[in-house]
Amino acid sequence: MNITRPAPPPLAPELIERFRAIVGTKYAVTDPADIEPYVTEERNLFHGRSPLVLRPGSTAEVAAICRLASEHKIALVPQGGNTGLVGGQTPHNGEVVVSLRRMDRIREIDTDSNTMTCEAGVVLQVAQQRASEVDRLFPLSLGAEGSCTIGGNLSTNAGGTAALAYGVAREMALGLEVVLADGRVLNVLSKLKKDNTGYDLRNLFIGAEGTLGIITAATLKLFPKPRAVETAFVGLKSPAAALRLLTIAQSEASNALTSFELLAEMAVDFSIRHGIDVRDPLDAKHPWYVLMELSSPRDDARATLEAILARAMDEEIIDDAVIAANLTQRAGFWKLRDEMSAAQKPEGGSIKHDISVPVAAVPAFIAEADAAVVKLIPGARPVPFGHLGDGNIHYNVSQPVGGDTADFMARWHDVNAVVFAIVLRMGGSISAEHGIGVLKRDELPDVKDKVAIALMRSVKAMLDPQGIMNPGKVL
Repeated sequence: MNITRPAPPPLAPELIERFRAIVGTKYAVTDPADIEPYVTEERNLFHGRSPLVLRPGSTAEVAAICRLASEHKIALVPQGGNTGLVGGQTPHNGEVVVSLRRMDRIREIDTDSNTMTCEAGVVLQVAQQRASEVDRLFPLSLGAEGSCTIGGNLSTNAGGTAALAYGVAREMALGLEVVLADGRVLNVLSKLKKDNTGYDLRNLFIGAEGTLGIITAATLKLFPKPRAVETAFVGLKSPAAALRLLTIAQSEASNALTSFELLAEMAVDFSIRHGIDVRDPLDAKHPWYVLMELSSPRDDARATLEAILARAMDEEIIDDAVIAANLTQRAGFWKLRDEMSAAQKPEGGSIKHDISVPVAAVPAFIAEADAAVVKLIPGARPVPFGHLGDGNIHYNVSQPVGGDTADFMARWHDVNAVVFAIVLRMGGSISAEHGIGVLKRDELPDVKDKVAIALMRSVKAMLDPQGIMNPGKVL
């Protein structure tokens, strides 16, 4: 998918040299073969182009890049791990890429304040590991955690499997360091949980997808490291049954319930069929599954999980369940879940949605969307899965068996229109955790409050009057 806008003028050789002087020859990439990984993404849905990739190693270098870009009206696309799913990190029209991957230093871990200050290029998994080394938890967890970065997580306001208990990325950040379009550095790297000194500028940049400035560092919240983690894989008949199980789990476990994933049979089947070393934890197939996890500072998680499952079994809510006996089995449960996106590729074209509706509406949404999509494209295969605990469902649709992939993918916006109409009628959102980028940019004005859109445009014009920060994304 190519998103074309008026191409910027060619980047003059003397300007390339000035940018190169900022970051050093080694970190100014101009060879097309070396640029290729920065202009493509994992799903091959978007392919961009760029004359120059800059890899700064400090906030000062990012600021100098922005000052020079502002002086000459050169468009910039900030990029972290390049794992985004909506084209927000792609230079679609020849912009200069600013890769933050070299800025990978953890500046401070303060266990007394339960904070960790990271540069934007720190890989999420590294942040998790460093927190664990000091007996703390950084709970943000995503399928791409081995390659996505803290800056990208905050720029897209990433969610993940632990949002039920800990919230999304926005709720895990206490402070930010941001380079503005004109090169000024906004330093609000606070460790404070209470600070009412004016507007909360930090939250302007979280979820802004690099359109207002470049996040270069963040102060993150840490939490006590759980002493006990227990994981169950459950078979049941319907999303409605899963919702009843969720209610029981929340009443019995309260905040100890850290993950609650709803998985359709087809999503599980794809993972088992196409994943590597992925097995079905249960003896028989079920129409729906739940992957649930409890985390506790005490050694009571196992007894609580057993009580939840026993009650659900007695009330005939669930049909079968297994609790992970060890870390290897737990990892196997999560591998089955984590393989779901990749496992759809061998099945042909997949039209994807990252939506949220009120938790209570999830069963009705899935039923209505399934019927509408199959009516629109007979033989289409809905593959819903996701975070039932916070109403965020990845409502993906695989092409009919034996169908033409190109013809199916050409119906992307038709399928979007059907699914989004149901989402909006139920008071939901067309983007729960993946962002807007370019994939949903044109739909945004139709689903967002008109005053909100006007205010967003005003903020963009104030902070980026020349429109050089990730142009064409979000708005």
